[in-house]
Amino acid sequence: MAAKKSAFTATELLDRSALILSRLEELPLFQLAEQVAFYHALPGEVQTAAFIERWYQRKRLYLPLVEGDDLRLLRYTGPDSLRKGAFGIWEPKADGEEAVEGAIDLIIVPGVAFDAQGHRLGRGRGFYDRLLSSLDTPKVGICFDFQLVPSVPVESFDHPMDHVITESGIY
Repeated sequence: MAAKKSAFTATELLDRSALILSRLEELPLFQLAEQVAFYHALPGEVQTAAFIERWYQRKRLYLPLVEGDDLRLLRYTGPDSLRKGAFGIWEPKADGEEAVEGAIDLIIVPGVAFDAQGHRLGRGRGFYDRLLSSLDTPKVGICFDFQLVPSVPVESFDHPMDHVITESGIY
């Protein structure tokens, strides 16, 4: 996957990301959601920064903060609410407003790969597996077309996505 991502220019990744995120905007789950858990992208992932800036004043967006082996969801209130955190990812400052349990309407999830059944291959640290086990909310994976594969390994603790969105469509 890393080799395929590196084959695209930064502009191509941004254009592909914009298409994926426009599909997300069309999804009724997103349109109806008032509180959305999102993420700031690593290089090579679906780029989310512009989307976050466009939506944070219209919806309550929460971003993950790495604390030990877990993720806390803290409200994004603008660029000043961020700092470079674990793994070089922009994440909320620890003193931000935490999501109230049960209040998240939708979570958008990154992954290394997904399959059409909604299974997700993460980076192996289990951050999202632990977070998803604590949330009873619709889950949407976003990825580039080449990251949608016939199948990914599934473990008992994995939580399938309700939808996976790529440039080509919503699965």
